[in-house]
Amino acid sequence: MRTIKTLLAGDHFVRNDLLAAALSSVQNVTFDFREVTLPWPLTPYGRVAEVDEASDAEDQLIAALPGVEIAVTQMGPFTERVLDAAPDLRFLVVCRGGPVNVNVPAATKRGIIVASTPGRNAVAAAEHAVAMMMGALRNLPRLQRTLEQGEWRSDLYAYDECGLELDGATVGLVGYGAIGQRVARVMLAFGAEVLVVDPAIDPAEAPAGVEVVELDDLLRRSDVVSLHARLTDQTSGMIGAEQIALMPRGAVLVNTARGGLLDYDATVDALESGQLGAAAFDVFPVEPVPAGARLLTAPNVVMTPHLAGATKQTALRAGSIAAEAVAAYLAGIDPVGLVSA
Repeated sequence: MRTIKTLLAGDHFVRNDLLAAALSSVQNVTFDFREVTLPWPLTPYGRVAEVDEASDAEDQLIAALPGVEIAVTQMGPFTERVLDAAPDLRFLVVCRGGPVNVNVPAATKRGIIVASTPGRNAVAAAEHAVAMMMGALRNLPRLQRTLEQGEWRSDLYAYDECGLELDGATVGLVGYGAIGQRVARVMLAFGAEVLVVDPAIDPAEAPAGVEVVELDDLLRRSDVVSLHARLTDQTSGMIGAEQIALMPRGAVLVNTARGGLLDYDATVDALESGQLGAAAFDVFPVEPVPAGARLLTAPNVVMTPHLAGATKQTALRAGSIAAEAVAAYLAGIDPVGLVSA
C-alpha cells in the first residue's frame, strides 16, 4: 500500500482533525500527515504577497512542505515563495469555492495540480441570505432593540411602520451559481417571482418560475435584490448610486457575496433618503468594519460579520469534497473543482 506525505494546513473552522477523518475514507493509500494549524478565523485573513484572503503563514508552510506530495488547506498562502519551497508537491486542494489564496499560474508552472471544493458552503450561504432577507423585510433588529430598551411598541403594527412579505414579491438575484440557485428555490416556495442576472445562464435553460433578465430590468422590477455574484474586474462596483436609483422606492438590498460588488456609501445615502427601505449585509468593503463607519448608524440595516458560510456542515463538507478530490488525483482522473491557470 502506498504511503503519501500529506500536509494538512487547516484552521479553527476547517480543522485538521476533520480533514484527516475525511481523508481516511480514501482507499488503498496510507497518509503520512504533517499538520499546520493556521489562525483563521481567530485572526482575520488578508493579502499575503501576491495572493488574497490568506493567513499570514508563509514561513510555517515552508517549514512543513519539504517531501510533501499532497497538501490540503483552506487559508494557507500558497505564494510563489511557498511553492518554491515545495519541490515534491504535486496536488493542492483548497477547501473553498475558489483558490484565491494560491498563485495558480506559479503552481501550474511547477506541475502542481490545484483543485477547490465548489459548493461546500452553498447550503449555509443560501440559508443565511434568506435569513438576512427576511430579517430586513420585517426589520427584526429594530424590533429586538425596542424590547431590549424596555419598550412594547404595538404602534409598529401601523401600516406605515410594518414590514413586507415575500409571498407575491419580486426577488432579483444577481448571480445564479450554487448559492443563487438554492435561494431561488426557497423564494419560489415562498410564492415570490424570481428574476436572475447571470451571463453564464441560457434563458432557455432557466427552470420554471425563474426569468433571466438584464441587470437594469431586474433592478427596476425587484422588491428585493440579493447579490450572489463572484467579485471580478467586471463585477467590482457593479451596484452603485445609479443602479440603486433604478430600484423601486422602499426596496430591500442584500449582499452576502463580496463587499466589492457594492458602493456602500451610495447604499447608506439611499437608506437615509428612503430610496432603500432596508438592507442586509454579511460582507463589507473593509473587514472588520471600521469604527465610525456610516453603515453602523444607518437606518434599517441587518448586519452579520461575514459568517454566512459558518456552519458545522460546511466544514465537514469541505473535508469530504477535498477527500474526493484526493481520491480522484490518486486514480489519475480530473477531480471536481479542478482549477486551471
